[in-house]
Amino acid sequence: MNSNNNNAVDVKVINLKKKFEDIEVLKGVSFNVNPGEIFVIIGPSGSGKSVLLKHIIGLETPDEGDILINGESILGANVLAKYRIAMVFQSSALLNSLTVEENVGLYLTEHRLKPPEEIKKIVSEKLELVGLKGAENKMPSELSGGMRKRAAIARALVIEPQLILFDEPTSELDPIIAVTIAEEILNLKKRINATSIVVTHDRDLAFAIGDRIAMLYEGKLLFVGTPDKIRECRDPIVKRFISTELNISNHNE
Repeated sequence: MNSNNNNAVDVKVINLKKKFEDIEVLKGVSFNVNPGEIFVIIGPSGSGKSVLLKHIIGLETPDEGDILINGESILGANVLAKYRIAMVFQSSALLNSLTVEENVGLYLTEHRLKPPEEIKKIVSEKLELVGLKGAENKMPSELSGGMRKRAAIARALVIEPQLILFDEPTSELDPIIAVTIAEEILNLKKRINATSIVVTHDRDLAFAIGDRIAMLYEGKLLFVGTPDKIRECRDPIVKRFISTELNISNHNE
C-alpha cells in the first residue's frame, strides 16, 4: 500500500436526511469534499455533526439521500470495503487490556494482513509519526489524554487510509495539547495526503486546519467555504458561533 496523491478520495454527500423517532437530525445536507482536502464541519452540540460522520463511515443509513466516494454510492454492496477508511473516535477508543503497540496494530493482527514482525515495524513507524516513539509497551492508562489521541491517530494510519474521519479530536484536551493535535492533522496531510473530514465544535481548530469549513446547525448546512469566507459570512447564526467574544451580562446591574 503506497501513499501517493492518487490515493486520496473525493466524497459527495447528497441531500442527506435522518430522523430518529420524531426528531429530524439531518434535514437535507449536501456538500463535496475534494481529494486531499481537510474539510471541517463545525456547529454547536446537538446540531447533527456526529450523526453525519456516522453516515459517512456507514454506521448509520440515511432515510433519504446518498453518499458517494469517488462517484460510487456507499449504500451499494461492499463499496465501503473497496476503500481504506479510518476513524479517530472522540473517546480514542483504545482497549485498556492491550499495550499501545497491540492497540495500534490490532486491525492488521486480527485480519492477519501482515506477519508479526512486519506489523511490529509498521506500528513503530506510525507511532514515530505521531511523536510516540518508545511508547509501544505502555498501557492506555499510562498515557495522557493527548497521547491517547495520538495513539488513536497512529492506529488509523496503519491501514494507509485514503479517508480519515475525526470526531471531536481536541475535546477534553488542554489548549497546548489541542494545538499539538491540530499540528498532527496538518502534518498528516503533508505526509500521506489522505482526505480528512473533521467534526468539531472547536473554532480555533477549525480555522487552524480547515481548507474549507462547513457550519451545521439544527440539521441544516448554513455555510460552506474557506476560513476567510466564513469570517465574512453575514448569517447571524454563523457570526454568533465563530465570534470569540463573550457577552456576559452583569447580574449586579
